[in-house]
Amino acid sequence: MLLEGRRAIVTGASSGIGKATALRLAAEGAQVCLNYFSDADKPGAQQAVEEIGKAGGRAIALQADVGSEDEVKRLVSETAKQLGGLDLLVNNAGIENQVALTEMPLADWERVLRTNLTGAFLCLREAAKLMVAAKGGVIVNVSSVHEFIPWPGYAHYCSSKGGLKLLMETAARELAPRGVRVVNVAPGAIKTPINERLLEHPKEEHVVEEEIPLGRMGNAEEVAGAIAWVASGEAGYVTGTTLVVDGGMSLYPKFV
Repeated sequence: MLLEGRRAIVTGASSGIGKATALRLAAEGAQVCLNYFSDADKPGAQQAVEEIGKAGGRAIALQADVGSEDEVKRLVSETAKQLGGLDLLVNNAGIENQVALTEMPLADWERVLRTNLTGAFLCLREAAKLMVAAKGGVIVNVSSVHEFIPWPGYAHYCSSKGGLKLLMETAARELAPRGVRVVNVAPGAIKTPINERLLEHPKEEHVVEEEIPLGRMGNAEEVAGAIAWVASGEAGYVTGTTLVVDGGMSLYPKFV
């Protein structure tokens, strides 16, 4: 198993890529804390905890708003207390909504940046403290192809992911000498709840699929597999870079 004995937090783990990642990390031998945002998200996280337990693994579910400094501190400290330490953080929590730039309320901008970028920073900072003290660890940020591809109607989302790229690169430079790797995994078009609107309209989905050389949208398990690998010892010489998981979408002529 790739992650035998590792202790991990996955943020935003009640559904989609986060949930698939938690299940994959556990299957690879890690003990996992599944973070969720609200009571509405708790059943999804708890269902994954039970599934991991039935398979012989160990998992816990903890509520926290990653945009809150106090709640992130509680999340990290409680995870380390219950699991006996922290070796791996997967910064997955993220939100988006479509709104034209000139019509975007400040509240929308601040809400997306708070979760996607400030939340990732807070979790990274608190996890890194423990990893530096333990002389080792891995931080994987779930970014997006929109860390380098503009997306009209999503200026706040693209800005958060572009910021996450430079946060990752800067953190990797600072933390590598102290034994901590930092990497982004950038999914393309993936069949998850965040893309529910697209999946409900087959014609729109087909337009997207035509832009992907592999001819289909990806699934959460494929992204989870990439995260598990890059977090493992097999990727021990990988830091400060983005692993793109997009079926070749970013090769499409529109984007280059």
